[in-house]
Amino acid sequence: MKKTIYGVIAGAAVFLAAGCNKYLDIKPKGYTIPEFFDDFQRLGNDISLYRAVSAYPVYLTDDVQSGMEKDVNKAASFAALPQFKKNMYTFVPGQVLEAGQTDNQWEPSYSHIFTYNVIINNVMNVPDGTEAEKRRVRAEALVGRAFEYLTLVNTYAKHYDAATAATDLGVPLILTEDINAKYERATVAQVYAQIRKDLDEATPNLYEKVPNAFHPPKSVGFAFLSRMYLYMGDYQNALKNANEALKLANKLVDYKIYTTRKGTFGRVCTLADSTAFPDGNLNPETIWARLSSSSYGTVNAEVYAAEDLISTFKRDLPAGAADQRFKLFYCDSTAQFGTAVVKFPGRVLWASYAEANVGLSLPEIILTAAECEARVGDKDKALAHLNNLRNFRIKNNQPLVAATKDDALRMAVEERRRELAFVGTHRLFDLKRLNKDPRFAKSVTHKHGAETWTIPANDNRFILPVPPKVLSMNPGIPQYER
Repeated sequence: MKKTIYGVIAGAAVFLAAGCNKYLDIKPKGYTIPEFFDDFQRLGNDISLYRAVSAYPVYLTDDVQSGMEKDVNKAASFAALPQFKKNMYTFVPGQVLEAGQTDNQWEPSYSHIFTYNVIINNVMNVPDGTEAEKRRVRAEALVGRAFEYLTLVNTYAKHYDAATAATDLGVPLILTEDINAKYERATVAQVYAQIRKDLDEATPNLYEKVPNAFHPPKSVGFAFLSRMYLYMGDYQNALKNANEALKLANKLVDYKIYTTRKGTFGRVCTLADSTAFPDGNLNPETIWARLSSSSYGTVNAEVYAAEDLISTFKRDLPAGAADQRFKLFYCDSTAQFGTAVVKFPGRVLWASYAEANVGLSLPEIILTAAECEARVGDKDKALAHLNNLRNFRIKNNQPLVAATKDDALRMAVEERRRELAFVGTHRLFDLKRLNKDPRFAKSVTHKHGAETWTIPANDNRFILPVPPKVLSMNPGIPQYER
């Protein structure tokens, strides 16, 4: 591969590192567009693109309880947390990061988008490679770009509302690698429209079979659209696409065959031969794999589960049954990662130590179908989806029964919370969208020692601000007041 391809990657890495008097910092000092098909294919396969979502926004949610100031579990000590995590946990208004700090979601996402744009806008012009292969590589980049924008717009903007999306501030839409282009903060509606356009353009050119889970198969379009429409509150279209995705993916992992052992990564393992729980890219439930970002990508052993979350694991649990998600991925009152046993009576530590998929997975699609059936479809179909998933998650499970669609909806929402807790940004996005529904709108309260902080539903502090690095060069960029 030509050395110049690394110039593109290096340019992407400083995408937000040096100002150019625009809304984004993208002044890479010289790069050359790759010339041949293999250059673009390798660029699209760069492992940095696979790490796409940071977990630190969990500090804004109702899932997390901080550790003590100097906790017996040192990784959870509140005093040792970076200041920006403390700022989120205590719902500090205004900026979260300090001047000069890296935003480990914004900056990698726009770096990835830069790389995807290089591929999207240039791969079809190379002199070699078949037409079908070039279209496939371009299509995979379109899916990647759409994923980054869906993450960005739901992290740094108001949640989609059909009544206001055309005027609500979204995020800058960057569709070119031209460093002299004018960049503006698009509206939420414009960002969603671009996501849909990228998916529509990509899907016909994706392959049915892919070499590994990091490559999106043709079926990813249905799964992706089901998530997008759920976020938009378009439950009919979310259900339609979820049902299509479920025709193509139907293999669930049976959590009942797993137990835990001493250690960190690999602590969740099979009963039979101690095989580690599969990472996201190897998990048969994965439709398309994306992993947590390398910086602040996980909160393993760093946070305790809030009582509000713990209580959901106790609801709808049959007598004599055990929810394996709680048993396997949480440490209740005690933990042993090495030789020493650490005790924290009355508290529950999140310690999955498994590389979760933050891309698109079968359980999420099942839960989307269940929620949408309960909202706009058939209550019994909603319960059938939930019971199917729970049979693979709960020992001695018994079928759920709901008297009304509202009862089934509540069950679906709570099952989603149990399944997706501490995985990427799922809970933050769900809080923001469910706050639009009066039945589920809730304030979030955090406690630390004798102190308490609360934010109400739909508060702008659920929206992460544009990072200081961007603002230092572009003080006029419009922002949400938070």
